[in-house]
Amino acid sequence: MKLQGEFFISTFLGKKIYDAEGKKVGTIRDLAVLWDGVYPRVTGIKYEKGNQKIINISEINTFYKKGLFLKNKFDLMNNANIQENELFVKKWLLDKQIVDIKGSKLVRVNDIQLSWLKRKDTYEIMLSAVDVGVRGLLRRVFGYDPKTERLPVSLVGWQYLEPIRTRTDNIKLSETTDKFSRLHPADIAEIIEELDHYERPHFINNLDDQTAAEALGEVDLDTQVNIIERMDSERASRILEEMAPDEAADLLGELTQEKSDELLNLMEPEEAEDVRELMEYPEDTAGALMTTEFIALALNMTAQEAINKIRETAHAAEMIYYLYVTDADEKLLGVFSLRELIMAQPGSPLQEIMQDRIITVLSSDEHRDVLDTIVKYDLIAVPVVDEKSRMLGIITVDDVLNTIVPDRKNLESFSYYMMRKAFGRR
Repeated sequence: MKLQGEFFISTFLGKKIYDAEGKKVGTIRDLAVLWDGVYPRVTGIKYEKGNQKIINISEINTFYKKGLFLKNKFDLMNNANIQENELFVKKWLLDKQIVDIKGSKLVRVNDIQLSWLKRKDTYEIMLSAVDVGVRGLLRRVFGYDPKTERLPVSLVGWQYLEPIRTRTDNIKLSETTDKFSRLHPADIAEIIEELDHYERPHFINNLDDQTAAEALGEVDLDTQVNIIERMDSERASRILEEMAPDEAADLLGELTQEKSDELLNLMEPEEAEDVRELMEYPEDTAGALMTTEFIALALNMTAQEAINKIRETAHAAEMIYYLYVTDADEKLLGVFSLRELIMAQPGSPLQEIMQDRIITVLSSDEHRDVLDTIVKYDLIAVPVVDEKSRMLGIITVDDVLNTIVPDRKNLESFSYYMMRKAFGRR
């Protein structure tokens, strides 16, 4: 296969189409493509406004600045309708938003680069890249590339691109979920926040349940609510199951009682019960802020038995840096770090490893009291207990900071708490 040249769709659309006898048969209105691989390939040319008929790509003989020339005499009967698994480029991609997987961001398709390839006696046209810069916009306006070098070329290769929707009116794309799952949840969250209200649910549908839950955990609560309200209830309930119970409780607490009950009833009973318990705590208390996903170990365990237990249960815990020892009544007896556990002899009883002087907060404590405790004792997380010292959950430092200082860009407020942490002031 030989590369004949590269050009942009902005310079291709509007060109005249001539048959083998030199007769004008129409104008290039759009390109039909099949996106079944890395690079979408052109399957036909739309030649009339409002007509869904296309000229098959095999009918193309050559392409000059003057226009597109066909191999044979034009025959309307030989033209076909666009297929269900094909799409029109101008209609579906041009001026639309698309995800740049490599750059982990949302980009706008200002223009599309096409590669003109020749295989023996036939031609192929592939979509090779998109122009996401100002240069692409100007090319669209003037019909040719700006001569100035002050505007850089901003091309993104098609291998790094994924659409927001996995399914449109006429296409279902493959491998999208896997590509998005490789992005960091914070990057996915930024993409979500840049989308409008209507596109967000479609984008979430590209993600598996776990990835969607992790990404939703990174966006603000209003955005979470907007997405969940617009989603299919079955899918929304599965995503809620994958979220940390405290995050799910916060989200459901912002929905109407009817919608909240509907989603809770669709969730697995055990997960739903954890969330319901958290929703009962007053909004500004430690109980409402905590998560019930922590690791509790029995006092009669050895270090090796504890390690084996952690291997079985760590996937369900929010963090495993701190490990807690409780009795049969869930009373908190001690705490130790994962580092201390690993350094201990396999046969050492947990009672020899743990510390029984434990820093805790009550479920009724206010958020600022929780933060003061974390800052004073330089903790990553603090256990939450009731009046009888029974362990209810844990609060991590990031959760309390996100609640009290939601805008991390506000340096004055954020540095105030970081200075207190650094100097250990109360």
